[in-house]
Amino acid sequence: MLFVLHYLLIHVLPFVAVLGLVVTIHELGHYLAAKACGVAVDRFSIGFGQALLSWRDGSGTEWRLAWIPLGGYVRFAGDENAASVPNTEELEALRQEVLARDGPKALNSYFHFKPVWQRAIVVAAGPLANFVLSAVVMAALLAAIGDRTLPARVQAVSQGKPAAMAGFMPGDLIERADSQAIDSFESLQQYVQIRAGTPIRFLVERGGRSVTLTATPALSDVDNGLGGHQKAGQLGIIARDQPGDVIYRRYGPIQAVGGGISRTWDMLGSTVVVVERLLSGKLPADQLSGPLGIAALSSAVVHAGAAGAPTLAMKLLGAAANLLSLAAFLSVSVGFMNLLPVPVLDGGHLLFYAYEAAARRPLGARVQAAGYRVGLALLLGLMLFATWNDLHRLRVFQFLGGLFS
Repeated sequence: MLFVLHYLLIHVLPFVAVLGLVVTIHELGHYLAAKACGVAVDRFSIGFGQALLSWRDGSGTEWRLAWIPLGGYVRFAGDENAASVPNTEELEALRQEVLARDGPKALNSYFHFKPVWQRAIVVAAGPLANFVLSAVVMAALLAAIGDRTLPARVQAVSQGKPAAMAGFMPGDLIERADSQAIDSFESLQQYVQIRAGTPIRFLVERGGRSVTLTATPALSDVDNGLGGHQKAGQLGIIARDQPGDVIYRRYGPIQAVGGGISRTWDMLGSTVVVVERLLSGKLPADQLSGPLGIAALSSAVVHAGAAGAPTLAMKLLGAAANLLSLAAFLSVSVGFMNLLPVPVLDGGHLLFYAYEAAARRPLGARVQAAGYRVGLALLLGLMLFATWNDLHRLRVFQFLGGLFS
């Protein structure tokens, strides 16, 4: 019993909490925009499948917590499914039914009869809410606990690695990578890790003068914090980590807000770069991760946040701070991925609305239906592939093979 409780607290609860927060805010963005545009909402669901808990508010919206915590949806009046995909053939029948039952004014409360610009606002509000969540979380963390960083100063250079071949030397302070300002060793790592095989131009301060060096990160195995490894770009630089080198920063309210927005923007930029490099084949596709990887990462950040804390309260605080940081990163990723122009995702809806606005008529029903089928197939295929990667990364197949060897 104690083992089960420990497993739930360390492995399941962090995953459900992080994913639940990101999904809830995403769907809340759709919901609030819909209510602002006068759209009637039948259901707000966190999770899929059978409801564990549900109730109705004064406006008739059913609020539901379902038992499969891998997403959520908002269902508008007149929707036939949770994806809000219109059945074009039945829209006219729905129009006539509403007109006969409730009169012309009632059409204004149905999502699919709203002007295209209002539908676009409702759809775009979900990803936008994810970006706002990230900025708010990062700002709150900066205001509450600040941050601890190391300057991007070189302690040592590994022989034979890209940094050594480019001419980096101990004592160098890295100030810029391409056009990006580098204010810490962590920001240097984040910039380099997603640019394996791409030459990077560095501005280095060396002995009071500026030096320009160009190095190409090598794709190498790095510890992923989950007991395994993943591929990432590496220069072969060891940071100087002496007690006097650590920089502690405190943030006032305005600085924290600015820092939260800046860090969210940086995470979004990194996400764009990663997706572009995955699509172009510059990063191996086995870097994709799915729900199992997120669950494992949630558990790992809880352990990392609690490690070394002297009291239970400090352990909980460290674990919560790490989980919130993960939620901010995941929220940016979810917001961006939903904006991709793939039917079924928010970006696919926006693409169809853009066509409707330009052509002054909706895209053909058969084209939309075919697009949604292709988009759904792509999404399911991507999820299966990411889950396969997670199983390999977590060494599940090696474990199962060992049971029968």
